[in-house]
Amino acid sequence: MVITVEGTDDELRSLYQWLADDDGFRGHVRLVDGPPQESTLGSAPELIAVALAQGGACAAVAGAVVAWLRHRTRDVMCKITRADGASVELSARRARTADLPALRELVTELATALNEQNSAPRNIE
Repeated sequence: MVITVEGTDDELRSLYQWLADDDGFRGHVRLVDGPPQESTLGSAPELIAVALAQGGACAAVAGAVVAWLRHRTRDVMCKITRADGASVELSARRARTADLPALRELVTELATALNEQNSAPRNIE
């Protein structure tokens, strides 16, 4: 599973740290740098790779990403892509304004979308 974040490198690093600090993800996430851009001294992080066993992995990733998005102070878009290429996009706007029942529904919706076989890309806004 791969996670990308629209915005600054700081947002991607923040999500990576959020996941890396969680006992359930520790040792299963890594920050992947993109190729160095011309006229730069190094590369910048491009994505987060998550290596978890099947089963409850999608629900765990969904819950962690929604929790992280709730703490964003500005709008952020996060895209989670499975190994087969199916992807789901989620905005911080929806996560930030949700009450507890809506949050549970959001996590369930995201986990379901990540678990669906042969699914087309989806936006959850």
